[in-house]
Amino acid sequence: MDSMDVLIENVLNVFNGVPFVKGALESGIDLWGKGGWAMIPLALNALILYGKAAEIRWELGRKDFTSERWELGSKKCSYRMPTEVARGYLVSRGAMLGKDPGPEAMRDAFDEVRAEEMPPIDRNLKFMKVAMSAAPLWGLLGTVTGMLVTFDSLARGGGSDDTMNNIAGGISEALITTQTGLMVALPGYFFHYYLVRRRDAFARFLSRLETSSAQQFINHKGGSNDRGGNDPEGISGSRESGGANGLLVNPDSVPA
Repeated sequence: MDSMDVLIENVLNVFNGVPFVKGALESGIDLWGKGGWAMIPLALNALILYGKAAEIRWELGRKDFTSERWELGSKKCSYRMPTEVARGYLVSRGAMLGKDPGPEAMRDAFDEVRAEEMPPIDRNLKFMKVAMSAAPLWGLLGTVTGMLVTFDSLARGGGSDDTMNNIAGGISEALITTQTGLMVALPGYFFHYYLVRRRDAFARFLSRLETSSAQQFINHKGGSNDRGGNDPEGISGSRESGGANGLLVNPDSVPA
């Protein structure tokens, strides 16, 4: 018994009190041994795939875009203006903004956050998709090698028990690797779909926050105009009823 067998035996002994777990581990180890060399790249593929998925989920969680304090209209934001909420979130993501930024500064800050936050997520999602597509191919490669072992045993053997064992081993290797490749890939597709939805939700959150803050700037500018800053009726209307200086004049006092 080599060191690997001793390690496996020690691991199994840890779960002596949990028959279900011990039985599952024994089945998995048995399948690993029968799957041949293709099980090694399949295991690495699964580790990379789900490790990258966990990294993407953690990164999206750090964006904190589902927090109630950034949700316009929520209780925590009911007393805050959209520009204040937008500025607070942008500053939390590392954007350099003053205390009272203008519309152009806010727009540049949103572009900066998008340029910094979105590309890494998109790259990781593409890498995850490649890993998902590779898993069934590794399984197919194991299937091919298993069938080669089977046909080689048929060509060399003469019907002895060793020949039949080799044929059975080749068929087992072919089926086990195919099964493992599909088991690695299928959950990954659902996980990938979930992460894409989360990524799109983050993009919509940024767009909604930017639109709300821009609308506040527009409304504020319109309100200033309505108060007479640039309102044609506020100025020219008084001039139409007055003299050259815009003063009110009694028509009866003007000589004919």
